[in-house]
Amino acid sequence: MIVFPAIDLFDKKAVRLYKGDYQNMTVYSENPIEIARDFEAQGATHIHMVDLQGAKDGTTPNIDIVRQVANETNLFVEIGGGIRDIATVEKYLSAGVGRVILGTAAVTDTEFLKGAVEKYGEKIAVGADVKDGYIAIKGWLEKSQITLEDFLSDMQNIGVKYIICTDISKDGAMRGTNLELYKELSKKYSMNITASGGVSSLDDVKKLREMNIYGAIIGKAYYIGAIDLKDALEAAK
Repeated sequence: MIVFPAIDLFDKKAVRLYKGDYQNMTVYSENPIEIARDFEAQGATHIHMVDLQGAKDGTTPNIDIVRQVANETNLFVEIGGGIRDIATVEKYLSAGVGRVILGTAAVTDTEFLKGAVEKYGEKIAVGADVKDGYIAIKGWLEKSQITLEDFLSDMQNIGVKYIICTDISKDGAMRGTNLELYKELSKKYSMNITASGGVSSLDDVKKLREMNIYGAIIGKAYYIGAIDLKDALEAAK
């Protein structure tokens, strides 16, 4: 299983939100590239990045930081947050990003999603952000009418290979991840599923690995010292 330590970007800083609430933001670093270098020094091979500003308004205000991480480390970079047209996909890929994550656009613009998957294949991932069983969009600020199950079936039919599934109720809460959900999804779908939201202990990492989940994102637990990244990477092997 791949461990993706995470950097969420806002105003060129590394931050974390609590359950997706922009009013509940903690700044962890003014220098995200240093955090990325530290991830690499500890043995990480991949990094998960989210532009929280982009998620709100569909722009790329932090692309310089993303480009720096992609070009100045050997980390495989995946980035999400406000990617709503093919020009933005291309902008990130030409900045050295390995995979872009479509969230809101995958829900609201199926034609764009299909075109992106057709053109870029495995360089496209889809974020399935779940709130009470339904897909949330626009930086988690709105709940759609689409159930997680219907959404994932559609994604599989379209040919999406990578899904990042976040249980919003668990995100940043440090109460463990939704193991039951990921167990169910790993049995039901043939896509590569990354667990996100509430991965807060080595036990979570081990249990996800035992399910043959593709990846696990570690965010807040790393920043507050609840998970040692080296230990998590070891546990994921």
